[in-house]
Amino acid sequence: MKIYFTDFFNVEVETLENYGAFNISLINDLPLFIDPFLLFGNKKKEYQNLHDDIIKYLTFLKGKAETGRNRKHQVQSWYLFPEVKQNWFGYSKVGNKGSGLGKKFGDAFSSSIHIVFDDLGKEVVNQTSHLEKAGLFEIGVGKDNISDFTTNLIKQFLLEYTEKFSLENIETKFLRKVYVEKVFFDYKFERWMPKEYTLPYIYGDYVMLTPRDLLTKDDNWINSKDLRGNFTGILTGIPNEQLRHEVFNYYFQVLPKVEENKKNSQKEISTAIHKTIKQFPEIIKYYIKIKEENKEGAKSISESKVEEVETLFISQVQNFVELLSNTKFYKIPAKSSYAEALDRIVYLKKVIEDNDGYRLFYIGGVPIKREEDLQIIYRLTWFASDFDVNRETNNGRGPVDYAVSKGSKDKTLIEFKLASNSKLKQNLENQVEVYEKANNTNKSIKVILYFDIIEYNKVVAILKELKLNKSPNIILIDAGRKVSASNVK
Repeated sequence: MKIYFTDFFNVEVETLENYGAFNISLINDLPLFIDPFLLFGNKKKEYQNLHDDIIKYLTFLKGKAETGRNRKHQVQSWYLFPEVKQNWFGYSKVGNKGSGLGKKFGDAFSSSIHIVFDDLGKEVVNQTSHLEKAGLFEIGVGKDNISDFTTNLIKQFLLEYTEKFSLENIETKFLRKVYVEKVFFDYKFERWMPKEYTLPYIYGDYVMLTPRDLLTKDDNWINSKDLRGNFTGILTGIPNEQLRHEVFNYYFQVLPKVEENKKNSQKEISTAIHKTIKQFPEIIKYYIKIKEENKEGAKSISESKVEEVETLFISQVQNFVELLSNTKFYKIPAKSSYAEALDRIVYLKKVIEDNDGYRLFYIGGVPIKREEDLQIIYRLTWFASDFDVNRETNNGRGPVDYAVSKGSKDKTLIEFKLASNSKLKQNLENQVEVYEKANNTNKSIKVILYFDIIEYNKVVAILKELKLNKSPNIILIDAGRKVSASNVK
């Protein structure tokens, strides 16, 4: 069964691991991204040079922004990049296609870069600039933007990294010469330049590998959530006593007064923090210094997060697919999209409930909490179908988990949900029916995964209330931990 890079290109997993690359899925994006701090904090000189190159480009952008000339042209040329979908990382709605860095990002970043990076190019000893700083200001630059920007700025390294591995380890029949746009920046001509590479090729496009030690999940090491979540702790660590007093004083002044034994709302706290940072932007420098001093922590946490992704979306999915292979799951004869989808879900249910398939949905003994993870898992196990399966197809009315179709006239929508979802009732009542109209189909299947009796009772109560308890297209799957048969008395 082919799911991962090593499967499609006949490479030994150990060979790829020894090279240091992550074994990406070529079915669906996995929820990882490149953290630029892992370039800065790594002992490899090559990585440190890449971080320096990023800062060099930011310095160039800042200098141009300060002149204020041809701003619209600059944004088009220097800030806008397509998503590097070929690395198969991110949170794409369909396969591996994301939105990239568009005009909104370009306008936000270019108009504020001289403010955010006010000391760029003027750093003193033991002071370093970081691209992630842009995500600490509320200027419309988020973690996805930081990751996409980083990937584009080090694309030449990633392409060379992939080409070297490919030429040494992949059969030539799987390779192709590819002309890649926007590979490196020519400072003399002030434009991004293309270059040709020999790369793995599939689905009409090249594939790009990424070193495992550059990846993380959820948040960059330097991130806004962390800054605001530990705000008073960061203020306490400011060594300048006078500045520390002034910052605390200002913060408590802008924080609304509340009655005794009551607390400020999270919104009030966030607003006060934002005002304080705006008044004392040097707070960010102290925060970044704290993060810089814990490089090993960044490395350790990122490794742990990558291992979690590998466990859930590679190791456990492979075991699950092996279980499915022992059933008729991948041998269901061609029939209507609804019949095949329903048959397959019945097999999924049996394997999960009766053949230890429930283990797929646990990390460290704790059940998965994100529906996005459940949807990726489903996509990775469904790949062998001869039907066109598009994850979260968007036809103008919002994304649905999967559209399974055999031509334009035979389409079934599949909605996967966790019983713990607080909006489950609303979803069952309205959501799929709206999607059906948008996708020109009247067939849908709703699959609800529950982990304990409390969640089961909640779902049953909702279904009874909505008079859906006898609906044949609503499938409940028990993913609760099972007692070993040998322990049953």
